[in-house]
Amino acid sequence: MEHEHPENDEHFHTLQVNEGTSDKPTVNPYLKDFSRFKKKTYSVDEYVDGILEGNISILSQAVTLVESSKLEHQIIAQEIIEKCLPHSGNSVRIGLTGVPGAGKSTSIDAFGMHLLKDTDVKLAVLAIDPSSELSKGSILGDKTRMERLSVANNAFIRPSPSAGSLGGVARKTREIIILCEAAGFNRIIIETVGVGQSETAVHSMVDFFLLIQLAGTGDELQGIKRGIMEMADGIIINKADGDNIDKAKLAQAHFKNALHLFPMPESGWEPKVLLYSGYYEYGIKEIWDMIADYMTFTTQNGYFAHRRNEQSKFWMYETINEQLKSRFYNNSKVQSELKVYEQQVLSSQISSFAAAKKVLSLYFNE
Repeated sequence: MEHEHPENDEHFHTLQVNEGTSDKPTVNPYLKDFSRFKKKTYSVDEYVDGILEGNISILSQAVTLVESSKLEHQIIAQEIIEKCLPHSGNSVRIGLTGVPGAGKSTSIDAFGMHLLKDTDVKLAVLAIDPSSELSKGSILGDKTRMERLSVANNAFIRPSPSAGSLGGVARKTREIIILCEAAGFNRIIIETVGVGQSETAVHSMVDFFLLIQLAGTGDELQGIKRGIMEMADGIIINKADGDNIDKAKLAQAHFKNALHLFPMPESGWEPKVLLYSGYYEYGIKEIWDMIADYMTFTTQNGYFAHRRNEQSKFWMYETINEQLKSRFYNNSKVQSELKVYEQQVLSSQISSFAAAKKVLSLYFNE
């Protein structure tokens, strides 16, 4: 006689195995229609209308299209941007950078809550994050450090796509600014993940460039590139509180002296160095008074409009360069021959310059 469980045979007097239960489905059997959970797709005009109405959900989906690398998404995104462009340009754009650990995200949280006391202010926070494929560095964690701002009304926080090229991420951030301005955001803060090449990209899309620095970390000027110092329209020394006050004042004096060694900026504005405490929210009003003074100063002398025009021209040429590079490397002829010429260069059969010329000639059909 066969048993489903041989252990239940009469020969095994002291052992009995009960029937188990059958495996249950991992998906709720009553949930048959998943379509209601899919995001609704909109036409270009519906996207534009939603953005102009200040619909955050539609704005977020439009930003996702801008960030997408799919050609069909990019076509739609560019149409949306073109239609939103006449409604943009009406914000104050602030770039914010500093060494890692300087308190950028905490500062943005404090700055944002200060700005939102004015009910007419709508704030968007964007991030330049050209993180590497290896580390997958994430700006997403920064959003968790903006505890109050992330749940505040009239605030929109958007991390940039990770693992993108600096040029690509920066261009997309520039386009997202247009969408945010069309949605009614009149204060935009663009944050960088640290001191590096991304600062140049941020400087090319903002009205005021703010550098956050710490005191009491050794030589305060060490590790700060001269170029970044020259780009700064204002410098704030964070954590100027408690026992650190004297160190902060000393750092302030060092930075003021360093700025005097630089030529006068094209704007005619002399950068200021202020003390600030993100934890105790000391000095926030003075920082925004400085930014307001700068906006008034540059508007009156015409530099504000000049800088906006120069930035628009810069991004036109940057986009041309990026498109040319993308189309070149995605060309089927180039892709098939590039590795061949690469091997010839490595085996010293041909020079690097001759190989480059041949590949370019192949692309341009010369």
